[in-house]
Amino acid sequence: MQLAFIGIGKMGRPMVERLIAAGHNVNVYNRSAEASEAVEAAGATAAHSACGAAADAELVMTALPTVDAVRAVYADLAKNANLGQIYIDHSTVEIATNRHCAELLNRRGAGFLDAPVSGGPAGAEAGTLTVMVGGDDTLYQRALPALEAFGNTVRLCGPIGSGQAVKLVNQLLVGIHTAAIAEATVLGSALGADPQVVLELIGSSFGGSVMLSRNIPRFISRDFSGATPVDLILKDLGIIHDEGSRAGVPMPLAGMVEQRFVEARSQGWGKDDMASLVKLWETGAGSKRD
Repeated sequence: MQLAFIGIGKMGRPMVERLIAAGHNVNVYNRSAEASEAVEAAGATAAHSACGAAADAELVMTALPTVDAVRAVYADLAKNANLGQIYIDHSTVEIATNRHCAELLNRRGAGFLDAPVSGGPAGAEAGTLTVMVGGDDTLYQRALPALEAFGNTVRLCGPIGSGQAVKLVNQLLVGIHTAAIAEATVLGSALGADPQVVLELIGSSFGGSVMLSRNIPRFISRDFSGATPVDLILKDLGIIHDEGSRAGVPMPLAGMVEQRFVEARSQGWGKDDMASLVKLWETGAGSKRD
């Protein structure tokens, strides 16, 4: 299948590499030429613009960092979209943005799917992402072979915006669980519990979660390199706050967690992994580590 992929960041690069490994032809574009050059080595073809990458593609996939970037790129892409093309956005954005992009493309006879993903760069590299899709089933079936190149759980969730709604639920839980695990681990340490023992026993207990298994090893190793940065989670929590307000849903836990991420960013940890949040509790408990 002839594909285009726009946005070759921490997620985009391994996703493109999985698409190429699955036998697809992929044109790529990124504002930074260096990122495009990196996937060229894997067999991608770099274009000089987003529209250039999309020109002859059956599927056009995007993974962009902000709502503003998504709106700007799709405003440009929609001007040159072709009848029958399918555009798929993997970004985490407001649901209204998904619907806006779909409307722009529908005017040109092109289709749109929102398809945010979860699993981080490691999941993209392994091809084990969860892909949450919103849109028309016919378009979904056409896109499925490409989505399965990097996702092992791919699901059509409903109409446009439904995939995004599920992703926002996921991101709310990611933020809350990250904060809860940091608090619980520091409590355990203060009471004399070895974090490794906590990981092994709680990981198979009711209190276990994917985030516990992910974050405690980072607490132990002090690996706070930015796989999923504090700034990224803060961006998502801001979207969740706005969507919750529009829907009239009280979210006191989301508010408390968002404030803790704001504190982490104020400490200069915005580019660090979300696991770095544990340092807030360590400092408060008088057990600050490097």
